Amino acid sequence: MPSHPPLWDDLRVLLAVHRGKSFFAAGKALEMATSTVARRVQALERALDRPLVQRRSMGATIEADALGLIALAEHMELELEASRRAPDIKRVTGTVRVSAPEGFSRQLTRMLARVQDQHPGLAFELTSESRLVDLGRREADIAVRIARTTSAAVIEKFMGQARVAVFAARSYVERRLPGARLASALAAQHDWIALDRTLDRLPTQQWMSAYGATRFAVRSTSPTAIEEALVAGMGLGILGEAQGAALGLLRIETETIPPPVDVFLAFHREQKNVPRIRVVLRELETEIRHALA
Repeated sequence: MPSHPPLWDDLRVLLAVHRGKSFFAAGKALEMATSTVARRVQALERALDRPLVQRRSMGATIEADALGLIALAEHMELELEASRRAPDIKRVTGTVRVSAPEGFSRQLTRMLARVQDQHPGLAFELTSESRLVDLGRREADIAVRIARTTSAAVIEKFMGQARVAVFAARSYVERRLPGARLASALAAQHDWIALDRTLDRLPTQQWMSAYGATRFAVRSTSPTAIEEALVAGMGLGILGEAQGAALGLLRIETETIPPPVDVFLAFHREQKNVPRIRVVLRELETEIRHALA
């Protein structure tokens, strides 16, 4: 009979052996000598009065009737992790100012709602960018961007790419583009909806011109205005795949595909260890990477 119930410190060694499939791997994961791992397992086996590990030349495996202890160890690990996070949820409070392009605002707001659900002490100020806010001058705490920064004071993390396509309203397609297919040779015959000329350096804008677009029915710095112009059937334009589908627009088949949009998460390097900023950065990074996957 065991002299005492197994404690977490005992079980975490057994769990490491199970995961690493060897005493050596377990010792490396726990930063512990291999001989110490072996002694700890032997002590646990003596305490429980039964073998727990099959030792082989190629490694180690847990005895079938000891897998219940592995399940217990994993449960204890999760509970300890939850208890460590619980104080963070209570402690992290304050306002975090987040800036993003207008076209990201809807999705970003949903993300921030989920962050606040995990950390109810947080509040947010969300700014839709018509220009790039100056993070170096603390005009915002965190920014979601589609353009690189040039400030040495700003840390920038690449999140992934947002896929885009050409879209148009059903009314435009029925009137001007039967079949929803557009050859580059015919692009100049169609009306286009685009960002303002000051943003012509963006890859999507450059693709539009290279494809042959010359007639622009609407140009705007406002993504919302572009969305409304497309929905109204005023022309063809480039939107994110999910964005265009959500607006009920038709995807137009083209000979080449517009380049995806790079998405970055940026913040001032001096704020990376501020608890409320660190928490929001961690949660946003997970959310954005998942959304772009």
